Amino acid sequence: MTQHKNAQPLSLRVPEPSGRPGDAPDFSHLKLDAPGAVDRPPVGSTPYDMRDHAFRLIRVLDDEGVAVGPWNPRLDAETLRKGLKAMILTRAFDDRMHRAHRQGKTSFYMKCTGEEAIAVAQGMILSREDMGFPTYRQQGLLIARGYPLVDMMNQIYSNAADPIKGRQLPIMYSSRDYGFFTISGNLGTQVPQAVGWAMASAYKGDDKIAISWIGDGATAEGDFHNALTFASVYRAPVILNIVNNQWAISSFQGIAGGLETTFASKAIGYGLPALRVDGNDFLAVWAATQWAEERARSNQGATVIELFTYRGAPHSTSDDPGRYRPGDEHDHWPLGDPIARLKQHLIALGEWSDEQQTAAEADAVAQVRAAGKESEAIGTLGQSRPSVKTMFEEVYATEDWRLIEQRREVGV
Repeated sequence: MTQHKNAQPLSLRVPEPSGRPGDAPDFSHLKLDAPGAVDRPPVGSTPYDMRDHAFRLIRVLDDEGVAVGPWNPRLDAETLRKGLKAMILTRAFDDRMHRAHRQGKTSFYMKCTGEEAIAVAQGMILSREDMGFPTYRQQGLLIARGYPLVDMMNQIYSNAADPIKGRQLPIMYSSRDYGFFTISGNLGTQVPQAVGWAMASAYKGDDKIAISWIGDGATAEGDFHNALTFASVYRAPVILNIVNNQWAISSFQGIAGGLETTFASKAIGYGLPALRVDGNDFLAVWAATQWAEERARSNQGATVIELFTYRGAPHSTSDDPGRYRPGDEHDHWPLGDPIARLKQHLIALGEWSDEQQTAAEADAVAQVRAAGKESEAIGTLGQSRPSVKTMFEEVYATEDWRLIEQRREVGV
């Protein structure tokens, strides 16, 4: 082996988060623009001219709950109240279903604590006829659109009334009528699906757009990069969200490249416009999505949005975040809690109060409890299940002899 003169041994760097269990939370490394500091480029801006937006952070609500700056969407109070109530209901639903898992009523659950503003705001902006390709923390999308809570619970319990007939893991919902494409357990697949759906819509001369969500870790999947190529080349009418919630199941966002650059900046190499947004600011999420929606609907193509937030809960009921991050890290997240911030904004406007907040929280708990009683009366995990015959249905247009024989063998 040839030894180079004056050479030093090579080494690999393995990224490490700013804190581990027992450490004090430290977010001093974050570069956060002040609320209202980032300009709002014209919707028709070229990706090159607005490339700085991939590194800035769009914020609207200041520390006093006042909406400031050019990205303020100036929403009416009723829309704000609707968004706040949907976030409250989403969190109440999460809390009950997490407890249901602990009680042995389901095998699995995933909460979206701290990320409610993302799915709720975006679910309110886009039409149900537009197609959403979610990952597993967008339950707020269904809840904001009024999807029955009992149907969500039936899917989680995989009981006889499961709308997906036991074919999906818990929380992997599907509802075409609510613009919610079937969740896939394989990470990253929803992004090329969304781009393909959007391309088909444009090819047909339709007026519907697509929107997808992906986590920071899944941006390392090849599917994500393939999708960006197609979205750029064909100017697909799609919004591509990267939900950077800082943590995958046990590895932090630096493992996927988050220390080298922002996730939004990945769009630049593909010639796509990118926005980086405070994901805990309901108004900022709304404004950025509105900007991207207008661009898509006017045949100017796709937009990549990085939603900068924090996963407050465990990755799933199979995860213990206390093993890999400081236990109180979420409490110190500098961008706060999305529900508390929107509540503060409405109170500052004189359109909400602490008493109304308490009443809304109680109403959300009551709604979830009522849905729970209805769903559990049908059955929880193992107590009831979809008919066996459903596994032979809705797969092939015409049954061949093998399927007929299999049906006969199981007596259905």
